[in-house]
Amino acid sequence: MRIDLHTHSTASDGTDTPAQLVREAAAAGLDVVALTDHDTVAGHAEARAALPGGLTLVTGAELSCRIDGVSLHMLAYLFDPEEPELARERELVRDDRVPRARAMVGRLRELGVPVTWERVAEIAGDGAVGRPHLATALMELGVIDTVSDAFTSEWLGSDGRAYVEKHELDPFEAIRLVKAAGGVTVFAHPLAVKRGSCVPEQVIGELAAAGLDGIEVDHMDHDAPTRARLRGLAAELGLLPTGSSDYHGSRKTCRLGDHTTDPEIYGEIVRRATGAFPVPGAGG
Repeated sequence: MRIDLHTHSTASDGTDTPAQLVREAAAAGLDVVALTDHDTVAGHAEARAALPGGLTLVTGAELSCRIDGVSLHMLAYLFDPEEPELARERELVRDDRVPRARAMVGRLRELGVPVTWERVAEIAGDGAVGRPHLATALMELGVIDTVSDAFTSEWLGSDGRAYVEKHELDPFEAIRLVKAAGGVTVFAHPLAVKRGSCVPEQVIGELAAAGLDGIEVDHMDHDAPTRARLRGLAAELGLLPTGSSDYHGSRKTCRLGDHTTDPEIYGEIVRRATGAFPVPGAGG
């Protein structure tokens, strides 16, 4: 089985619609794909309706969190999307995205970049506006060569000159909320140092003690030594090691299935979930 547990659609900051994404996943030879848009489940219904035969959909979201001034992302799988506490927190994060993006446009303009809010909003479309949309605007202006180039201290990284904070969950609270909604939590790209500051390993241990289920080990932003380090940490803390592409369509260079999750690890994620279940494709 080929299992990719981290992808994004136009419901947040990907370039494929949810329907396109599941079709592309099937074409890429995947058996299982998780749709984990930022702080939203808006793409799930469309993905379900278009799900090709032979492909299983795992519903999820990537939750924006912060601890001690450091941003981190928590992948949440197979939770009940109607659970009111978690739904309310997702809405708070989404509502803060527009004023935050507008503020970052203002900072970029102060730095001499002629980016406009109108163009950023056009790029985002109906998706939850975020930094990759601003990065795309910077690429169009020739300021950077790739979206990844924007996620540095020079521009939009967590310690960047144009970075603006938004409402984000405490990760311990995120774990509690997801578990209360029957879901499973995996810390996304925990040591992606090129994106900015990362939480210390001690915090990962504290999150594990609080009920964190896994950590994303195999990811494009982790080099080989980092993956080995994380795999050892997962074994030490009893966490599930996952792998995934973090696919964003044409917005990033990674492809569906570039990194995958072991079938036994996937099976354990499904076993632990009670809020929702994987959706088998019926040839939609």
